[in-house]
Amino acid sequence: MGFADAAGQPKTLAAYSGKVVLLNIWATWCAPCRQEMPTLDRLQAELGGPDFEVVALSMDRKGPDAVKKFFAETGVTHLALNIDTSAQAMFTLGAVGLPMTLLIDRQGKEIGRLIGPAEWDAPDMVDFIRGRIAAK
Repeated sequence: MGFADAAGQPKTLAAYSGKVVLLNIWATWCAPCRQEMPTLDRLQAELGGPDFEVVALSMDRKGPDAVKKFFAETGVTHLALNIDTSAQAMFTLGAVGLPMTLLIDRQGKEIGRLIGPAEWDAPDMVDFIRGRIAAK
């Protein structure tokens, strides 16, 4: 499954091999996505590093400028801009709605999926993800 970074350079999830990844499929026009994005930003600020990464993958067809504008408006500073203007990732992953979030282990295997928004920086959620990071 491919996508692009802010500079338009191609990326895949293989770039995060060895990390626990929280992959969030979202769009700027999705109201629940907009609401949860700051919680993902705070989660990345707290846990992001060599063992964990929040990968926020936008499905915006308007391109990276729409995402940059949204990030600036909402104060998102800890998430990298990733975009799939074709929305092919939604089909590849079997997304039936947005937002959709997958928890992926260090070997690249999906170990959890949530359709709908969540409070990703809530203490119980942070503890749960810490447990997945600790499970090497």
